[in-house]
Amino acid sequence: MQTGQTMPGTDTAAHPVAGGAPLPTVIQGGMGAAVSDWNLAKQVAMAGQLGVVSGTALDSVVVRRLQDGDPGGHMRRALEHFPVPAVAEWIIERYYKPEGREEGQAYLPVPNLTMNPVSKSRDLMVASAFVEVWLAKEGHSGLVGINILEKIQLAIVPALYGSMLAGVDYVLVGAGIPSKLPRLINQLSRHEYTEMDVHVDGATQTYATALDPATVVPAGTLPPLKRPMFLAIISSHPLAAYLTKEKVTTPDGFVIEGHVAGGHNTPPRGRVQIDENGEPVYGARDEADLTKIAKYGLPFWLAGAYATPEHVQEAKALGAAGVQVGTIFALSSDSGTSPENRGKLLGALAEDRLEVKTDALASPTGFPFKVAELDGTTGTPEGYAARTRICDLAYLRTPFERAPGKVGYRCPSEPEDDYVRKGGELDNTVGRKCLCNGLMATIGMPQVRSGIKEDPLLTLGSDLTAAKELLRRHPQGWNATQALEYLLGGPQLAQAPRESLALATQ
Repeated sequence: MQTGQTMPGTDTAAHPVAGGAPLPTVIQGGMGAAVSDWNLAKQVAMAGQLGVVSGTALDSVVVRRLQDGDPGGHMRRALEHFPVPAVAEWIIERYYKPEGREEGQAYLPVPNLTMNPVSKSRDLMVASAFVEVWLAKEGHSGLVGINILEKIQLAIVPALYGSMLAGVDYVLVGAGIPSKLPRLINQLSRHEYTEMDVHVDGATQTYATALDPATVVPAGTLPPLKRPMFLAIISSHPLAAYLTKEKVTTPDGFVIEGHVAGGHNTPPRGRVQIDENGEPVYGARDEADLTKIAKYGLPFWLAGAYATPEHVQEAKALGAAGVQVGTIFALSSDSGTSPENRGKLLGALAEDRLEVKTDALASPTGFPFKVAELDGTTGTPEGYAARTRICDLAYLRTPFERAPGKVGYRCPSEPEDDYVRKGGELDNTVGRKCLCNGLMATIGMPQVRSGIKEDPLLTLGSDLTAAKELLRRHPQGWNATQALEYLLGGPQLAQAPRESLALATQ
């Protein structure tokens, strides 16, 4: 298959995008911290569908790749194209280790997210998003998107700007109410000063974080940027109604994600009930009314247990442009999941002992989070209990008002005494897992402290039907192209030239 060629079975003509490009049938979901990395997104995009990079913790991801020697030179190659050479130079000077880290050596940290980041922290976030998208788009004309968590508010604007500097085609935002995104995208496409209100616990006044593109890229040196399509990831028709009430909050489309999808899930509507397994109980009120959503005239994709060829056709029959799929791509050899962790998951899948639980308490965000319970991970009660609490990556911290005009930060997954000292309720710490460190370990870049490595925290969707079928067809594992062949019902395809994934995770 040639670069940019559409796979057999793809039918996108019914939904043209502004500019003439067709909408994808398959959106490869944004997962974890670089589980959906540039390589996975690139392979999907080259096959004619929408490849999506995860926008979570990209500053940590990029600098850890550099510290692990940057095999293949991918980080440095992308940084050479960043429009501000001085920024690329100091990032490489600070973090690049030609021989990689010594065994047991800790990774150098990146600055924690704050309301008013210092210039180097801001520049690193912008450059890291640029790097991931630039690499995903390199050498082909396919579509690439970035998935951003609304819950990580302080990273939204720099991640948006960096990805837009790299020419990102789609922006997908979930895990919250992304009503601010259309305005932010419009302003950043014109390199305008951009300000975003931030939720601060106990606030007595309005707080905001801002980015002036002229302080990152010299004013007047770049033409206006391409405006990417914005897809809001939602789970209910009332949220669709809210977002489409005004033009300034209306997205270009929706991904409608059911509660069986991996990663963060929207909490059940109404009073939350927990079953005997510790999982939230979802009911009829949590099912989106597709008829109501279709009336808004925007394209939509269905996600969560829509990962078989039959479900792709069902989605289209229901009026959807297609589907968003995560689990089978997370398990593919093209994903950023480390070979060791992927092997554990596939082994458990083959032996029919892979269990995925909707953990109501795991995430510091308060949203339910899908956890694959495997030995050697913090997803098990034993693994969780054995881990010493520490909050050093701190992406999911919540800002709180210490005094009028003064903001502090706390995380329910940090040491209990620290959280309570900052005004948090002790009950909020119960069962909270460190997603940040766990997800970095999932991609083979665990932090090391006193010789002890962080254990991974693995997440998948709870419907494993498609993964089991792919494993039956490909007992030694599958790649992203084979996953797409399965989804779209196409014949076996000749492989496009494939760039080897030379990351520190392998």
